[in-house]
Amino acid sequence: MSDVGQARAAYAEELARVGPITHAPDLTTAFATVPRERFLGPGPWRIIVPRPTGNEVFTSPDADPAQLYRDVLVTIDASRGINNGQPSLWARAFDRLGLKPGARVLHVAAGTGYYSAILAETVGTSGRVVAVEYEADLAERARADLAPWPHVTVVHGDGRTHDPGFDVDCIAVCAGSTHPAPLWLDRLADGGVLIMPLTGRYGWGFMLRVERRGESFAASSVSGVGIYPCAGGRDGAAEGKLQTALDGLTSNTPPITALHRGEPTTADRPRVWYAGPGFWLERGAAVT
Repeated sequence: MSDVGQARAAYAEELARVGPITHAPDLTTAFATVPRERFLGPGPWRIIVPRPTGNEVFTSPDADPAQLYRDVLVTIDASRGINNGQPSLWARAFDRLGLKPGARVLHVAAGTGYYSAILAETVGTSGRVVAVEYEADLAERARADLAPWPHVTVVHGDGRTHDPGFDVDCIAVCAGSTHPAPLWLDRLADGGVLIMPLTGRYGWGFMLRVERRGESFAASSVSGVGIYPCAGGRDGAAEGKLQTALDGLTSNTPPITALHRGEPTTADRPRVWYAGPGFWLERGAAVT
């Protein structure tokens, strides 16, 4: 058996470099602290290594938890295509959330809770995390796995419609939609940040970052993403429009500067990069 603590520390350092983690140093500490194996059940594990030419999939040679401290996906349920996502993707996304001690966080599509624990460690015991999971069995596992973090509340429900009952500073969505839920924009506090995968017909798209500024919303694209669909977050017509917009890109980060609620007017049309149900994205210079 290897030194798991040492492996976890090296893993956190790798994520800080590869992510990169530049805005929230406490996030690196969280990755070095939270035991990933707690949320994945006993090994050996089915591991997925993303490759440009196709994913490499294999079963870990043994049940040593050190196998999990690599920048890989780990299968939770192969029959449903549910994985514990790639750590560097979420390190980069969470780093752009503006996480601070005491922050209130809504985590949608929490799975078995690993990334909920990362968020909880980053905001500390003075913060609060509401972790919502649509699949009942995963929510039950998350509730048990997150017991050491009493400032996390696990909810079995629809993360697009569950109202935490208070405004939140950060919303992290770990499943792909064609449009943000109106509730997310309603509950985002002034200065708060939403990170969500906006994905087209094939599950690929980009990580959208939205920051509330009074009654307006600044927007940018953080990175490309391929991810499991969000329950209730797919609109067929919007999916086709978004895919067309994505197909026209020369990179995986579209040039957007703002999110607007409602439908674009005729005068707005030249500025529209993509319009989905209840919102549209304004084109501009790409921000990474």
